[in-house]
Amino acid sequence: MVRNYSVRTDLALEEKERFESDDVEIQGVVLEEDYDEEQELRVTRVEIRTENGAKAMGKPVGTYLTLETPNLAIPDEKSHMDIAARLCGYIRELVRKNAGEKKEDLSVLVVGLGNREVTPDALGPYVADHLCVTRHIVKEYGKYAMGLEHADLISAIVPGVMGQTGMESTEIVRGIVKETHPDMVIAVDALAARNSKRLNRTVQIADTGIHPGSGIGNNRSGLTEESLGVPVIGIGVPTVVDAATIVNDTMENFIAALESSDSLKGVGEVLRSYNAGEKYEFVKELIAPHLNGMFVTPKDVDEMIHQISHTISEALNMLFTAEDPCRHDAPV
Repeated sequence: MVRNYSVRTDLALEEKERFESDDVEIQGVVLEEDYDEEQELRVTRVEIRTENGAKAMGKPVGTYLTLETPNLAIPDEKSHMDIAARLCGYIRELVRKNAGEKKEDLSVLVVGLGNREVTPDALGPYVADHLCVTRHIVKEYGKYAMGLEHADLISAIVPGVMGQTGMESTEIVRGIVKETHPDMVIAVDALAARNSKRLNRTVQIADTGIHPGSGIGNNRSGLTEESLGVPVIGIGVPTVVDAATIVNDTMENFIAALESSDSLKGVGEVLRSYNAGEKYEFVKELIAPHLNGMFVTPKDVDEMIHQISHTISEALNMLFTAEDPCRHDAPV
């Protein structure tokens, strides 16, 4: 039986893991996993193929690629370029899949979602800052001004958040799409995770668009093909985790410790008999109202966000402005 409880996460991988932990198989959802031991890099592909699968997962039909590595936020140049090259390849896969017949000289609008003034939410704006925008150059001087036979037209916008502008990000982006007619939108945003171990070391790439604020229960209008009229690729990195989740994980470790004790094994087994949903709701009641609704981020998140934003923008620059895309030694 599927438990009807809500764990705050934007990652399709974590939604799938929740059902697997309950020994529930979802029809229409396929998971594939690949692990590169040398680079400590795990790539998981979740494909939601049917409407029933989408309803069970709470996410639209589409492809969700998740790249996990502890090196994502480490300031090491080799790791940075290697991860950027891998990201470039996965983004290119979804771009080609959704570009239709037009495979070259694409016009792409990159949207940096989030609040620049709040560090865990500043990923999108920082990525936009580091992008190599080319639309104005190609429009003015032609693609040969870029020194390339084929040149994509890259533009970028940071729409801010509703508290700053009084407008939904979707409304702003829809107006820009109407005026500039891009072939595709790539939206970059900070996400929320269920597992604290995935904070700042996971990138999710999806061809279903992105819904700002959904992971923290602050649902805003989504940037999707339905709302904008063009395909939308969503790129996100989890930077916050629900406080209740951290307490819940601590409780799981506590139960495991009780079960390993001869004298307290019975207590551990009783607590273990509660399902995941019951334990999570119990934890939320325990910490309310003081910590309920609180989200936590690592103390060095400012350095991490800067590093990760460089990696993602490097991947996009490799893809759209390099002569030989997605090679880590390609000039950008």
